[in-house]
Amino acid sequence: MIPETFKLDNQLCFRLYTASRLLSQAYHPLLSEHGLTYPQYLVLLVLWEKDAQPVNDIARRLYLETNTVTPLLQRMEKEGILTRNKGEKDARQMIVALTSKGKNLRKELSGVPSAVGGAIVCDSVTPATAPQLYRMLDDIIAKLSTR
Repeated sequence: MIPETFKLDNQLCFRLYTASRLLSQAYHPLLSEHGLTYPQYLVLLVLWEKDAQPVNDIARRLYLETNTVTPLLQRMEKEGILTRNKGEKDARQMIVALTSKGKNLRKELSGVPSAVGGAIVCDSVTPATAPQLYRMLDDIIAKLSTR
């Protein structure tokens, strides 16, 4: 007999993984019509909050390594969404900034958050309960990111 702790349905990691994968799938049709991937959308969200940031800051904000973010930024630069230039104070630092195309995408994608938000509303996740869910997920992220 398999212990309860080894049953798939008792694994938090499986639920988080599945929810993440399905949520990414929900974004796909909304972003692909603009030629974007979900990771590119995340970069845009970071830069829309604060433009002209070092690569390291973007990677840190996304909980990714710079060597993961750099190829993504290179593709976005080729597509004319952003620019990457050496920092004025430190030439070793690469500063990422939105182009007008990248800035305009904010308006074009303005309906995405509500469309995806509406897609996940269910009995236990509502606009009223979402802040509690965010806090719980933030706590898990904070706990795991200190390891």
